[in-house]
Amino acid sequence: MIDKIKNTLEQAGNVIKEQANIIGDSAKEKAYNMIEEWVMILPKLEACGMEITSFGTSVSISPTLEVELKGKHEDFSKERLAELIEEHRVSTPLRLVFNTIKTTYNLHHKSGSSIEEPLIVKIKVGISPEINVFIGLPLIF
Repeated sequence: MIDKIKNTLEQAGNVIKEQANIIGDSAKEKAYNMIEEWVMILPKLEACGMEITSFGTSVSISPTLEVELKGKHEDFSKERLAELIEEHRVSTPLRLVFNTIKTTYNLHHKSGSSIEEPLIVKIKVGISPEINVFIGLPLIF
């Protein structure tokens, strides 16, 4: 009787492992597709005045892409950001980047602080993308 229970548990464990592998492979493929989509926007960001200063990937259960870009504030005025957001409204990644820059400028303006060069945009893409925008050079990252 104990052997029968043990065998049943072992079979159930094997089924769970197999399904977890299938889900894991599917998640990895989704992450790689998302990373590929973000890599394709990098030349467009460079055309808008950003310079790639760092590019890296990590491969694990959840692969990620990390890119850091640097730009000048003069290239991203309110008017220019509005144009860029409208121009790239069909591209979710580009729209996210430009909206995050716009939001950062709006919040920074409310703080009353002076604007320091450079404008830094850090993009981290994995299962859930993350965009960080800095005004000035961050000492802690």
